[in-house]
Amino acid sequence: MNRFREKLEEELAEEDEPVLKKEQPKRKEPVKEGSATAFFRKLFVEGAVSKETATDMLPYLIFLCVLGMVYIANSHMAVKSIRDIDRLSKEVKELSWEYKSLKADLMFKSKMTEVAKKVDTLGLEELIEPPKKIIVQVK
Repeated sequence: MNRFREKLEEELAEEDEPVLKKEQPKRKEPVKEGSATAFFRKLFVEGAVSKETATDMLPYLIFLCVLGMVYIANSHMAVKSIRDIDRLSKEVKELSWEYKSLKADLMFKSKMTEVAKKVDTLGLEELIEPPKKIIVQVK
């Protein structure tokens, strides 16, 4: 709180009611420190680590931070690569299935009876007699 305001309020209270006791301003109790806070305060304030040594350690700490970020980035890239590999393997399986089904369909459509049905609409007929061999004599 503002000290000057407290003094003014005290003076006004004394002038208005001299008989009443002054109320003491409530003081805050000291904050209880946890073990970690006490440890760091003792470490840095009482001189175990001075400001000079802390600034001397700064490049090393920055190096550790950069190393940690590189480690995190590497793990993210590894996870991404694994996901890509899984996606591509699924795609390869699907393409393999598609290839096999198309191959089976082609084999079925290339049977003699299926070809005869397709060609029948064009007016072509199946040969009944075997083909004849044409021999050309060169002189």
